[in-house]
Amino acid sequence: MTDYGREVEFGVFPSPNADAEFLRELWGVVAAAEHGGLEFAGFQDHPYQRRHLDTWSLMATVLARTERLRVFPDVANLPLRSPAVIAKSAASLDVLSGGRFELGLGAGAFWEAVVAMGGDERSPREAADALVEAVEVVRLLWSDARSVRYEGRHYRLSGVKPGPRPVHDMGVWLGVLGPRLLGALGRMADGWLPSSGYATPDRLPDMQARIDAGAARVGRDPAEIRRAYNVWGTITGGASRGFLEGPVEQWVEQLTELVLVHGMDTFVFGPAEEPVRQVEVFAAEVAPAVRAAVAAERS
Repeated sequence: MTDYGREVEFGVFPSPNADAEFLRELWGVVAAAEHGGLEFAGFQDHPYQRRHLDTWSLMATVLARTERLRVFPDVANLPLRSPAVIAKSAASLDVLSGGRFELGLGAGAFWEAVVAMGGDERSPREAADALVEAVEVVRLLWSDARSVRYEGRHYRLSGVKPGPRPVHDMGVWLGVLGPRLLGALGRMADGWLPSSGYATPDRLPDMQARIDAGAARVGRDPAEIRRAYNVWGTITGGASRGFLEGPVEQWVEQLTELVLVHGMDTFVFGPAEEPVRQVEVFAAEVAPAVRAAVAAERS
C-alpha cells in the first residue's frame, strides 16, 4: 500500500481541436472546471496534428479566460520545441497569470510526424538523454544567475541571461514510462504525468517503486513528487462497463483506491463523450466524494 499523503486534486484534459464545434465544447469544459472547483486544465501538444490548435497559444488564452484554473502542457513536445524557449514561455505565462502555470515535458513520440515538421528523429536512448538535458536547461533558465552555460549532447547554452523567473515554485512534470526515465524523474523532477491507457493500474506499483528509488538515491522524500494520472472514461447512470466506465460510486471507489493503494494524487479527466456534462458531474459528484473518502481513510 502506497499513499504519499498528498492533497488530492483534479483537472480536465479537453480536446484542442480547432473545429468550431469542438472549440465550443472546449470552452464549456474549461468553464465547467473553473466553476466546479477543479484545479487543473492540461492540453496535449502535437504541433503536427493539423486539426489541433497550437497548444501554447491555447494555454495563454485559457489563462486569460479564467481566474483560478492552473494550466499545463500535457505534455510539451520537446523534439519540436527548444527547451530554452519552453523555459521562457512557461515563465512568461506564469508571470502573466499570477502563478497559474506548470510545465509538463515529454521525450517525444510519433517520430515520422516530428520529422515531417522539421524535427530530428531520436532513438529511445537519445530521446531520454534529451529530456534529462532539457530539465537541466529549464532549471538554469529559471535561476537567478547572471548568465548560464550548458554543454550537452543535444542542447547548449553559451552565456545566455536567464529571465524572467516564474512567480511561484513552478513544477516540472514528466510524462515518462520507461525504467531509466522513471528513475531520473525521481532524482530531478517535481511530478509524474502518465496516462491510464499506458500506465495501467497493474503497472503502477513497479513504476512508482522506480521513481521512489531514484528519489532515494539523491536523498529526496518521494512524497515531494506529484503523481498525476490522465484518465479517460465515462460516468454512467447504469452498471459498470469496466475500469472508469460506470456510475459515480464506481468512479469514487476506483479513484480512491488509486490514491490509497497506488499512490496517485491528481486526476486529469478526459471524457469519452458529452464532455461538458461529464465534467460537471465529475466536479460536482466525483471529486468531492473522493476527497472525503481519502480524508476519512487517512484519519
